[in-house]
Amino acid sequence: MDDNKAKISSMIAESVKVHEDMLGSERLKESLAALAIKCAECLKSGGKILLAGNGGSAADSQHLAAELVNRFMHNRKALAALALTTDTSVLTSIGNDAGFANIFSRQVEALGNKGDILIVLSTSGTSPNVKSAVDCARNKGMHTAAFTGAAGGPLTERCDRVISIPSHSTPRIQEGHILAGHILCALIEEAML
Repeated sequence: MDDNKAKISSMIAESVKVHEDMLGSERLKESLAALAIKCAECLKSGGKILLAGNGGSAADSQHLAAELVNRFMHNRKALAALALTTDTSVLTSIGNDAGFANIFSRQVEALGNKGDILIVLSTSGTSPNVKSAVDCARNKGMHTAAFTGAAGGPLTERCDRVISIPSHSTPRIQEGHILAGHILCALIEEAML
């Protein structure tokens, strides 16, 4: 019991440290503020926000899309956001016919328009299907943003905005992503009221 309590304390302390590092990162705050402005401009001009990620990041992209479509803190008009991780028929048909690396890029090709925004979440920044989606979005004239970890990976060079969580631990990065995502949703929502 005491051993587990010590482990719990250690994990909480590690998470608090990452959040403190986020608080001290001017680059992260500037990128997040700029992305919120870009998202609000996109939505006000009739565009939409597409989100994608794998595993826990898929769940986080769905979570953030729900906050935008329905509501975050305020009752307001629904905002155009779509997680590319939810349609199993589309995902499995693309995976079967075109390969797993194309499950998001084919959807960006079909649903994304110039001026829309693609936000990808990847703790490593190396997922082939996420990189492919970003490349497709850039070719279509979409604005791109990545939520990554400290390593960043190839996404840091491919995306217009990078929200880099200062950690190399996947769980801590994911916790940072959801905090940054909630902040993004709050800022977008305030701009759209």
